[in-house]
Amino acid sequence: MSKKILIVDDEPNIVMSLEYAFKKKDFEVFIARDGTEALEIAMAEVPNIILLDIMMPKMDGYETLKALRKNKELKRIKVIFLSAKNKVADVEKGLELGVDGYMTKPFSIKKIITDVEKMIA
Repeated sequence: MSKKILIVDDEPNIVMSLEYAFKKKDFEVFIARDGTEALEIAMAEVPNIILLDIMMPKMDGYETLKALRKNKELKRIKVIFLSAKNKVADVEKGLELGVDGYMTKPFSIKKIITDVEKMIA
């Protein structure tokens, strides 16, 4: 089974380190810089899981998640928010919208990989 992950973040350093780490674990990695791009890639590739930043240009993570959950082809994709927003209200908003996991920046790449592998197993 191929493992596909979509990493959505507008910070190049974060994207590069996650991309490298997941490729080493035999994931097929797709990258998007904002929510609009993320939805296009999700439609084309239907990844197993999406790591989604909240604060991004054009379309933020909350809007992106809402769009994913409304789409019958994409609503089953697991989504983990990766965000510097770590207030309880931010986490609750994510959970209300149907996010599957929430990690705050800075994060441990090792922990993200473990969580992602558990989630799609």
